[in-house]
Amino acid sequence: MDKKVSTATIVRTICLALALINQLLSAGGHSVIPIDNETVNQLVTTIITVVVALVNWWENNSFTPEAIRADELLDQMQGKSSK
Repeated sequence: MDKKVSTATIVRTICLALALINQLLSAGGHSVIPIDNETVNQLVTTIITVVVALVNWWENNSFTPEAIRADELLDQMQGKSSK
């Protein structure tokens, strides 16, 4: 059985990694987003990090084959079509 991680899971994980890297760079004094006002820069990067973290926390991110099969079984039990 060849199960693959969904595209949405990969995209959410990449967005979270980018937001966290951006936040760390910003906290270290490296302006990643070219905005003159440091307060605005901090606000924007914090908002991005919070939004991406909440979306990733809320979503079911299945990476292992067992978790992907469990998602498919749940979809079948709920009458949803397979991804």
